[in-house]
Amino acid sequence: MKILFLLFTLLSIFFLSGCSTKKVFEPKEVKAAWAHYGESNETVADISSAVALLENSKVLSKDKPLDVTVKKDYRLIGHSDGWVISASIDGNLTLSFVADSSLQENFELKKTIAAASVKDDVLAVLFRDNEMALYSVSTKELLLKEQGNASIVVDSRIVNPYFMNDLVLFLTLDGKVVIVNSKLKKKLRTIIVSSEEYFNNVIYFNVIDGKLIAATAHKILSLASKEIRVNYEARNIAYDDKTIYIATKQGEVVSLTPDLQVNAKVKFPFAHFLGMIVHNEKLFILEKEGYLIEVTKDLLNYSVYKVDIKDGYIFVADKKFYIDDAYISVE
Repeated sequence: MKILFLLFTLLSIFFLSGCSTKKVFEPKEVKAAWAHYGESNETVADISSAVALLENSKVLSKDKPLDVTVKKDYRLIGHSDGWVISASIDGNLTLSFVADSSLQENFELKKTIAAASVKDDVLAVLFRDNEMALYSVSTKELLLKEQGNASIVVDSRIVNPYFMNDLVLFLTLDGKVVIVNSKLKKKLRTIIVSSEEYFNNVIYFNVIDGKLIAATAHKILSLASKEIRVNYEARNIAYDDKTIYIATKQGEVVSLTPDLQVNAKVKFPFAHFLGMIVHNEKLFILEKEGYLIEVTKDLLNYSVYKVDIKDGYIFVADKKFYIDDAYISVE
């Protein structure tokens, strides 16, 4: 019994000493308190990659509120081609048309849905077990099904399928980009972004300067005539024109070309980044300890401002960070 007590005491001392020495971001100079705040009428209750769900069940997009209500106990999936997509845990999916909220399409898909997008008459769905499927919106007919490899643990930043003319790009939960042709109803190609065992789903996707840019929490891929991969543990990714900006887990902000060549980088020791916005030739980066870092796009100069950050979901819109029932504007 004495041995157990001694072991418990030693573990307690180790745990407390570890917590007391935890490093946090401490800027050498804080310019001022950031002045551009606002109060929101509603609280952010949930977020997806491009839209946020408010407590009143309304939807907030990157640039404006949408006049759509999400059903109770449904999770907000995304917003594409004029539709808001939501789903229940048991696989009931609803498309709600933004221009006419009375227009809905409903699917009974029987399995938990991880991501979905729609274009014209095609609904693309990525299921929680990494299965991919295409459906006709008008007839509900299954057009294509492809089974992926199930993932045990995933990052919450799941990316919805991406439509590119007749192609549908599935950003999978096991670190791949799967390209299918919606007209031919056929898989064309599978590209590996990274092959980690855990938290390996694609967390970011875009087409920049004619190149496919995909990222997991471990690697970034640039794909055109050749495949280029670099290792970055990305917390936030943004782009402007032909430049990609990454805020990393190690407190670095890195500027990359679409070929993933480094333009510049700057380090903020022990910073824990929560979100990033590119606006008016500057980056605005929200940091966990209550700071807004304003950095020039060449990453040569920066200023640090104090901000109030509440606990809750953080939704990054075009020019605002929404946090709980308030927002921080960058202009």
